[in-house]
Amino acid sequence: MNSRMEHFIVEKSLPKERLDKFLCEKFPAASRGALQRLIEEGHIRVNGKLVKPTHSPRAGDEIKIHWPEPKSAEALPEKIPLDILFEDKSLLVLNKPAGLVVHPAAGHEEHTLVNALLHHCKGSLSGIGGVARPGIVHRLDKETSGCLVVAKNDETHLALSKQFAERKVKKIYNVIVCGELKNDSGEIRAAIARHPAHRKRMAARDDDSGRAAHTSYKIIERLNSATLVEAQIHTGRTHQIRVHFQHISHPLVGDDTYGARQNARLKELTNYAAPRVMLHAKELSFVHPRTEKEVNFESPLPKDFRDALKFLRR
Repeated sequence: MNSRMEHFIVEKSLPKERLDKFLCEKFPAASRGALQRLIEEGHIRVNGKLVKPTHSPRAGDEIKIHWPEPKSAEALPEKIPLDILFEDKSLLVLNKPAGLVVHPAAGHEEHTLVNALLHHCKGSLSGIGGVARPGIVHRLDKETSGCLVVAKNDETHLALSKQFAERKVKKIYNVIVCGELKNDSGEIRAAIARHPAHRKRMAARDDDSGRAAHTSYKIIERLNSATLVEAQIHTGRTHQIRVHFQHISHPLVGDDTYGARQNARLKELTNYAAPRVMLHAKELSFVHPRTEKEVNFESPLPKDFRDALKFLRR
């Protein structure tokens, strides 16, 4: 695909709108991060002038966009240490650290788990050759730590993907939530859809716009103004645990996206501020595609999670 130019006139002044968000709504195929980079690199100009992503569009503004030729999406191998819980010829199970992005995306083209896997497996991953995330059957958010399975060949990838799609994979998480949960256990059933106003957020919905989502939980330990919970997700929606616990008014500790107010209150009460979202993929169980036997893997709590528990214990 070659580079191309595009221009248009803003019809209505938007004093409270940012240029990057305005363009995001006009060009939904482009991510906000990608548009911000184009603005900062001078590929997007207003009335022929360089502007910032925070610029407010005004009626009569001429916006010119140079869409550069896209770069190859193929990731490059990088020597990044991996904490491997299990590995054979078909797959490997990792203990992913918090802070590691799983696959390359706008703003994170390098230093991802995929880059590390390309180096470690030296071409023995499934789907290499144009696929953005080779070997990745499922994903964990950047700030989430814990168990992650990776396929080394297409046969294993397809078999594992089928198990995830049919909800046959058991996924258990350790979670610290704000506040004290009333019930020792419970079920959260609330459909999840893209947030109507914030495109990078999800939201629980009561109408038909969301996809069915189910989380069950039990309390492990009651803490000071917080609760340690074991949660099992029976569906795999984006941000499911974070959205579901926000939905019952107990967002995750450290989650400023879904629980800024409650986390500010937690800091007032305890003087604790989490370094990240306190979400850890503790356990992963599935049927090994080659042996056809159920396998179970468990990841120990990382230091920052243990530190949070120590601080918040009564």
